[in-house]
Amino acid sequence: MTLHTAEKVVIITEKIISKGVCKIIESCGATGYTIVAAGGKGSRNIRSTTERASVVDDFANIKIEIIVNNYEMAEAIMDSVKKTYFKNYSGITYLEDIKILRPEKF
Repeated sequence: MTLHTAEKVVIITEKIISKGVCKIIESCGATGYTIVAAGGKGSRNIRSTTERASVVDDFANIKIEIIVNNYEMAEAIMDSVKKTYFKNYSGITYLEDIKILRPEKF
């Protein structure tokens, strides 16, 4: 089995801006992403992933993971999301070096 190096961008932010963040991801050239519910504790208090009323679902947190083949694309995604949203919405982003099996998928 041969593994290949790739970058995984992780963005944890508010669900209400997810469509705009996904547009940035696609405009930077990424071929896809995964979105999951997120919860935890940080500088803006505790965010739960359960027991939320459907009325406030847009204020829930999400985690978006994007795998890309190069550092420049990862950096472009992170920088654009930061500049566009992180002055007015909570969020963090970080980068992980990963190994993937099928590089042609990314």
